[in-house]
Amino acid sequence: MARAKKEAALTPEERLQAALVPDWEWPYKLPENWCWTYQKAVCSLSTGEKRIGNDYPYWEVKCLRGITLPQIVSSGNFVPVFSKVILVDGENSGEVFTILTSGYMGSTFKMLQISAVVFPKYLELFILSNKDVYRNRKTGSAIPHLNKELFFSTPFPLPPLAEQQRIVDRIESLFAKLDEAKEKAQAVLDSFETRKAAILHKAFTGELTAKWREEHGVRMESWEKKSVGELCISLKYGTAKKSDASGNVVVLRMGNLQQGEIDWSDLAYSNDPDDIERYKLFPGDVLFNRTNSAALVGKTAIYRGEHPAIYAGYLIKLDYDHDKIIGDYLNYALNTLDAKKYCNSVKTDGVNQSNINAKKIGAYSFNVPNIPEQEKIVSVIQKLLSKEQQSKAAAEAVLDQIDLMKKSILARAFRGELGTNDPSEESAVELLRQVIEQEDGDVIRPKAKAKRIAIPAEIKPLLSGANEEAIVKLLLKAAPQSVSTQTVMSISKKKFELMDALRNLEKKQIVSKSDSGEYSLVR
Repeated sequence: MARAKKEAALTPEERLQAALVPDWEWPYKLPENWCWTYQKAVCSLSTGEKRIGNDYPYWEVKCLRGITLPQIVSSGNFVPVFSKVILVDGENSGEVFTILTSGYMGSTFKMLQISAVVFPKYLELFILSNKDVYRNRKTGSAIPHLNKELFFSTPFPLPPLAEQQRIVDRIESLFAKLDEAKEKAQAVLDSFETRKAAILHKAFTGELTAKWREEHGVRMESWEKKSVGELCISLKYGTAKKSDASGNVVVLRMGNLQQGEIDWSDLAYSNDPDDIERYKLFPGDVLFNRTNSAALVGKTAIYRGEHPAIYAGYLIKLDYDHDKIIGDYLNYALNTLDAKKYCNSVKTDGVNQSNINAKKIGAYSFNVPNIPEQEKIVSVIQKLLSKEQQSKAAAEAVLDQIDLMKKSILARAFRGELGTNDPSEESAVELLRQVIEQEDGDVIRPKAKAKRIAIPAEIKPLLSGANEEAIVKLLLKAAPQSVSTQTVMSISKKKFELMDALRNLEKKQIVSKSDSGEYSLVR
């Protein structure tokens, strides 16, 4: 309230100056007809109009993302159609949504009220470009909140309105092409598991090695259906002892079983010599995850001896008979859709987890050819899956690149580097001035142009050179009194270079700055 009264006491011209970012605080240079203002000058946050007795949709995050339909309620903070709302509570604070049907907004939102100086979509895209900043600077320990002080104090690059529209059009055009490429790359990722399942299905129905059998005189009838229990000497549970953060030997846990292989990124250790001897793993050992969430229970991985390791109690070691089956064949067999369906049918569900005991996994049966054909099947599977993994990695790289390209486009857009700017359009400063004038119902007289001083003859030869400090010193020496930054910048097109020179001279104490903000030589 005190702040509002203070601002109300300012003249329109003072309000305009307060809305402009001082040149020494500019994040970077903008086109000449743009200006730096603060985000608080172009938008505000509100709770909306409180209404009671009218039925409207209640807009929560999931509804605005199209995941669920909104409930109909009879009271709340009303937001009209096409309003912009911003998420201020939760992990995704700072995310902006458009209300497509009038309704009540959820408690985690604020209505984003936008000034007439800015095109709404332009502001939304700028906020999007800063989402990482807002995400990393959120307040609140339990539930993160949008840092409103940071949000409002963020310097905002303001171009003329027509330029804002052109920038939005250009960004949306470029984003549309990138989204098309993203959709194709995502389709490759989404279909990876389907393609993998198809390869495994063909492998365990004999399709992948039909030619091999023909060449080697092997008949499909030689395949036998065997259970895991028949193929294994024993099914051993892992250690029940608590692991350590450091130690001599790795203890593999359920999180280390990923996509049929061992993930070594998150490790625990054991220093117990008895456990290390009893639960020691050997290259080729297959591990089965007996306890996990309903979706993940039953996953397997093959240990290839990368590091000395034992295994934890939520895992079962399938100690298979090497004369009957090879480890990779067993591992792939337990990753087929049939195996996953079986595990889902026999699992026992508890609180937040499911379980499949050794007896149940031992009962699972699948087709088993002779050892040479198993080796051939494994070889073909590995070759095909390697190609699929390459396609998956390429798709992931494309998605990462698209995200980087979008960030680059946004960064260039807000620097005026998309080739859309028209320097002949009225300065954004005047746009800001007009809006303040309208808000106050007062007339703001244009600022007086910076006074031009007579440029000494000795300065003129230097204007096209590179010695900006010399230009500034000669200018201040010739001036009968202190001069403003506008006066300094008025003598050459190299405005920003002259300002840099002025600041450097001030640091060197060759130039001093008065309380009114004007400069003079230290005499």
